[in-house]
Amino acid sequence: MKETQQTPKPWKVLKSELVFNEKWYKLRRDEVELPNGMVLDDYYVSVRPNVVLTFPVTEDNHVLFVRQYKHAAAGIFIELPGGVIDEGEDVPVEAAKRELLEETGYTSDEIELVLEVIDNPTKDTNKIYFFLAKNVRKVAEQDLDETENIEVLRVPLEDVENMILNGEVSVSGSVALSLLALKKLSF
Repeated sequence: MKETQQTPKPWKVLKSELVFNEKWYKLRRDEVELPNGMVLDDYYVSVRPNVVLTFPVTEDNHVLFVRQYKHAAAGIFIELPGGVIDEGEDVPVEAAKRELLEETGYTSDEIELVLEVIDNPTKDTNKIYFFLAKNVRKVAEQDLDETENIEVLRVPLEDVENMILNGEVSVSGSVALSLLALKKLSF
């Protein structure tokens, strides 16, 4: 069987309309023309805000994780602190610092972008900005929204990989960032 090399081409958007527009969810319906000429009049796209996620490491080499209930998946999950970049926030690192402080009460002066990734390019519009924060320190109590109930976990850095490999951390962004951060820290 012979492989063919074909350069992918973008789809042409013929028409686009927002069909659902609520505070927590926006849905767009696109009419698109594929490179082969086929027209799809009902390609739905979730218009989602960009997200930040932080791998926060304390001076004594503990990683802060948060444990909370996630309704769509109907379970309690361990993940890294993060959240959406609010409207008007133009600098992802500032959103990462804000989310870290709100969810954990910790901050850092040493925060760096590890990688910018696309969450689900088939159906979602958002990016996730992965950050590594070193020498995080507690400066406040949590400042949670009324819908949040978050437990902060301090996990020894050397235990993080095993938590991922045994499924204790199963949220994809947290898994990816944890493994990238561990590699970056050469741990």
